[in-house]
Amino acid sequence: MPRNLPVGNGEMLVAFDDLYRVRDLYWPHVGMPNHTCGHLQRFGVWVDGHFAWIEGAGWTRDLRYCDDSLVTEVQLRNERLGVALRCRDTVDYWSPVFFREVTVTDLHDRQRDVRLFFHQDLSIGENAIGDTVNYDPQTGGLIHYKDATYFLFNGCGSRSYGADTWATGQKRIRDAEGTWRDAEDGVLSRNPIAQGSVDSTIGFSLSLLAGGSSTVTYWICAGKDYDAVKALDDKVRTKTPQRMMARTEAYWRLWATKEDFDFSPLPKEVRDLFVRSELIVRTQIDHDGAIIAANDYDITRFAGDTYSYMWPRDGALVSYALVLAGQSELSQEFFRFAQRVIESAGYFLHKYHPTGTMASSWHPWMLDGKRILPIQQDETALVVWALRRHFRTFRDVEFIRDLYNPLVIDPATWMLRYRDSNGLPLPSWDLWEERRGVHLFTVCATIGALKAASEFAHEVGALDRASEFREGAQRMKSALLAHMWSPERNMFARMATSRPEGGYDLDFTLDASACGLFAFDAFDATDPQVVAHMHAVRDRLWVHTNIGGMARYERDPYHQVERYDFGRVPGNPWIISTLWYAQWLIEKAQTETELSEAKHLLEWTCARASPSGVLAEQFDPYSGDHLSVSPLTWSHAAFMTTVLKYLQRHTHLTGVSHGVQARA
Repeated sequence: MPRNLPVGNGEMLVAFDDLYRVRDLYWPHVGMPNHTCGHLQRFGVWVDGHFAWIEGAGWTRDLRYCDDSLVTEVQLRNERLGVALRCRDTVDYWSPVFFREVTVTDLHDRQRDVRLFFHQDLSIGENAIGDTVNYDPQTGGLIHYKDATYFLFNGCGSRSYGADTWATGQKRIRDAEGTWRDAEDGVLSRNPIAQGSVDSTIGFSLSLLAGGSSTVTYWICAGKDYDAVKALDDKVRTKTPQRMMARTEAYWRLWATKEDFDFSPLPKEVRDLFVRSELIVRTQIDHDGAIIAANDYDITRFAGDTYSYMWPRDGALVSYALVLAGQSELSQEFFRFAQRVIESAGYFLHKYHPTGTMASSWHPWMLDGKRILPIQQDETALVVWALRRHFRTFRDVEFIRDLYNPLVIDPATWMLRYRDSNGLPLPSWDLWEERRGVHLFTVCATIGALKAASEFAHEVGALDRASEFREGAQRMKSALLAHMWSPERNMFARMATSRPEGGYDLDFTLDASACGLFAFDAFDATDPQVVAHMHAVRDRLWVHTNIGGMARYERDPYHQVERYDFGRVPGNPWIISTLWYAQWLIEKAQTETELSEAKHLLEWTCARASPSGVLAEQFDPYSGDHLSVSPLTWSHAAFMTTVLKYLQRHTHLTGVSHGVQARA
């Protein structure tokens, strides 16, 4: 299920599914580890002898956020129970404390006895073996712990702090379903401790006057030992949950709107999704700098792995969106992370954990009996390219000084070495991680990176290096035109594979990643060859259903819907594919009328978002349902980039400033 409501602060991330159940709890890093392993953390309501879990029939749900902030605004209603719930969730902007404030209102115009139950099903460190949960009489809450990871679950009503009732027990052992079953009669066992594979439920009672309301606030504190979580619980009591939630709401609103962009050329829905995208992207960025691709644990059922890793390519393109948005602190932290993990030879490996260690990979180190590099070269190139965009915008010389050699000179020198005799990059894996060869996207990204390195070297007075990198970029562009452009087809090949006897076999599958032709300064967007190729992309990758959008490439099998008619549906529509095409429309626009063509694709993106503003990786071409992970950080960053590029181009065409950094 999509994670429709992620809330976090760079240290703790909590994500809800579309039935308003907590499914993921990450701490102390965004993306690592997930202490729920995607298991349901249930939320139930007992009213006058009747009980319902929030995922059950009879509830209406409206899952949204407060305007321009990282505090949820969820409305739940159950006519059978006769209650309405207003729920607000957030992670404190400063501390690893999650809050859920629940206000219950009577709908039957009579006095009501209400009990709220919050269920915890943790597998601490992504392993349920050896966990302990106990009732803590000092705080009145429940503590789950193992080794150096502690979680304290507590809450308060209008009169007192601490749980009114609780249960601890075992789950998924023999016939033990878990303590959530204990809540369904409205009475918990108050068992004080359990160990092994355990869960718990905590309950709070409240009384409603006829037509009245009452509020319970529930919180989770995370720390490395009991003293740490006890101190956080004390902090909540001293400052009060209401004050901590209010300051968090204000902080994120300030953070997301600090640049005061003028969005007037675009519809309000585009402006609102831009701000929401900023905030959702922020929830996916770890406090140590890693930009995580996605944190949606359900993908493990499909792939046996998650997207909770830092891919340098995704990170570089997301950091570029942050640069355009004026969020320099986050882009700086990403590049510092990149400096820590890059190989001494000057290239990046496949992907990384948020701690900086090498992540799981399917790229081999040997192929056909020969040693190869298990890399996607575009990942290395795009970090160099994005760093240049950061520096163009912020001119932070002191920051760049320590990065110049490891993230500019070393990678650019390696890229010059890692070429064939024609001047094209040697084979590596493509950005979709499916094919090994010489890829159009990779070649264009490398040209952009070498140009960026040349600019850096020229500015610091290393004129010999500047010339070497510039000439390398020029030779690579000439080789691209000589070997990957087909005058007969009037298009570029997406991939070239070297023949033993010389030359290349070419793959002319249409691929949306052809945006690399103009996106990284390899070619101008108005170059006739680029124009011809992008027209072919539009003609052959558009999805001809009511959903619309652009497929990733022709006959894309990833999450393929069984009833594909490839004549109408070349693949599932992707946000990034569609917005890449929009970015080309923006780059080539010479009039406001031409520019407005891209506006329709921004509006298309808004229509694909969930009511909360979450964007998936891709969508069912017939129903529009979210497919694969959701939210995908790259999707939101692509939307941010496209919106800001639109405003930049509007300024260029009209002379009216919209507050967007012009140099990036």
